[in-house]
Amino acid sequence: MIREDLRNIAIIAHVDHGKTTLVDELLKQSGTFRQNEQMDERAMDKNDLEKERGITILAKNTAVHYNDAKINILDTPGHADFGGEVERILKMVDGVLLVVDAYEGCMPQTRFVLKKALEQNLTPVVVVNKIDRDMTRPKEVVDEVLDLFIELGANEEQLDFPVLYTSAIKGTASTSHENQDHDMTLVFDKIMDHVPAPLDTSDESLQCQVTMLEYDDYLGRIAVGRVSRGIIENGQRVALVKRDGGVKKCRISKMYGYLGLQKQEISQAAAGDVIALAGLEDVNVGETVCPEDNPEPLPAIRIDEPTLQMTFLVNNSPFAGREGAHVTSRKIEERLLTQLETDVSLRVEQTDSPDAWTVSGRGELHLSILIENMRREGYELQVSKPEVIIKEVDGVLSEPMERAQVDVPEDYTGGVMESLGARKGEMVDMVNHGNGEVRIEFLVPSRGLIGYTTEFMAQTKGFGIMNHAFDSFQPVIKEQVGGRRQGVLVSMETGKATWYSMMQLEDRGTMFVEPNTEVYEGMVVGEHTRENDLSVNITKEKHVTNIRSANKEQTQSMKQPRLLTLEEALEYINDDEYCEITPENVRLRKKILTTSMREREEKRKKKS
Repeated sequence: MIREDLRNIAIIAHVDHGKTTLVDELLKQSGTFRQNEQMDERAMDKNDLEKERGITILAKNTAVHYNDAKINILDTPGHADFGGEVERILKMVDGVLLVVDAYEGCMPQTRFVLKKALEQNLTPVVVVNKIDRDMTRPKEVVDEVLDLFIELGANEEQLDFPVLYTSAIKGTASTSHENQDHDMTLVFDKIMDHVPAPLDTSDESLQCQVTMLEYDDYLGRIAVGRVSRGIIENGQRVALVKRDGGVKKCRISKMYGYLGLQKQEISQAAAGDVIALAGLEDVNVGETVCPEDNPEPLPAIRIDEPTLQMTFLVNNSPFAGREGAHVTSRKIEERLLTQLETDVSLRVEQTDSPDAWTVSGRGELHLSILIENMRREGYELQVSKPEVIIKEVDGVLSEPMERAQVDVPEDYTGGVMESLGARKGEMVDMVNHGNGEVRIEFLVPSRGLIGYTTEFMAQTKGFGIMNHAFDSFQPVIKEQVGGRRQGVLVSMETGKATWYSMMQLEDRGTMFVEPNTEVYEGMVVGEHTRENDLSVNITKEKHVTNIRSANKEQTQSMKQPRLLTLEEALEYINDDEYCEITPENVRLRKKILTTSMREREEKRKKKS
């Protein structure tokens, strides 16, 4: 028996190919909202960071009614750094809508999310989106998608995918790229016709695996998952099979289903339903809800291992404790352990120091989002330079490699190829689209891409676009890869940066601070024009005299300082530096703050 009244699908795509906008239109056109009901743009992205950056960070659930059926729709992140979210979501569905931009085509994250979907043997429907834009190339994009399916080892059924052409922003869809229908009825029809309905196993013993966690101020932790088999009822006594094999008896206090952007309280759910459960104490991702008399767990959810790690430390700079509410090691550790409960791709390990932890994630964005959330919650901390995780594969020390795809104007291809070659990048493909744009694909060591974004944007005058995603672990390259070429300007005094001293130092490099910014000894205040670090006095005041200057009326203008964002700061720091993060500021500093001690250490290194 199958449940023809239900479909479970996930929407997968590269960043900014229109997944969340497409979900918006499906919600609107399904009649889920009243005509006079207000709906925000990208309504599924509720997190502040998601709204600011225009990307999906956390997977979201919604559901719509179409004819006599219910369609559960799960919106997933497009960035590979949040691959843990994608992998868990795919456990809950029977099919995927693969959204691809009609101009950009297949990108590194398209490959990543499609590979995960094919591994789960899910049924795909391809949606070529943004068909209304200029310079679209729908035929070539469909060919690229087919080539990618074949390259990733899709079976014959998966290769027989239907293709739809849509403009999510206009809410239109068609089976032809030349003409668009006035609505998205075709998308709903393809989902109903092509995505398999779940099996009805209501007569079997209950199994429901927890794939996501939500939190409610009144109900506490809420477990989200799909009922794999059997029936579950509100108020039922159940057994929660923990990840370590232990069994905990609980009672379901509230049970919810999804419709639109809301959770609705329900009394019963059957195999195939996506539900949220309250009342399961200390529940974690990957655990299974079973009957009390038959605790039979589902296989553990396998998540790809982290590829990047950083050291998180208690802030011990001269300005520590000024701006943050949570500054102690106990508070920081509690926050990191709380993050572990919902983020299955994260690892937190103790170090020899009680004030430092090694935090491992899937990439720079993954870790920077965690840091940004912590600073917004009032935490103060320091972090070290990101480092790739070296692990042993088949007895060989291996490092992570990234598949980087760059789209650049023809004039800049030589410089980009040379700079990525210097970072041990290997070119694997190059396509000239004939419109002055060239797409080049490289395999590059992950450590070669740390800090490369700034150099890339400078090389391409801001016209280049680079995307990259984890590809595989390969034997470690023994030579030096990447790294910062320029030295830094380091403050040798504590006080306020003055306009006068910054004007004097302008020819020495680029400033990272504005006049009147408070600085301390050992704080990085700019980038040196040369390879060595230079200690400078940025707090020097102009000597006041009673002698009138001949050029008194002459005005001087100072170059605009380069103010680093959190991501830029994390990419920029070197091995001997920390990034100090507070709710109000992001500062760079040397690990050894005292100028004389730092100089002594440098001399010692040269001798050895």
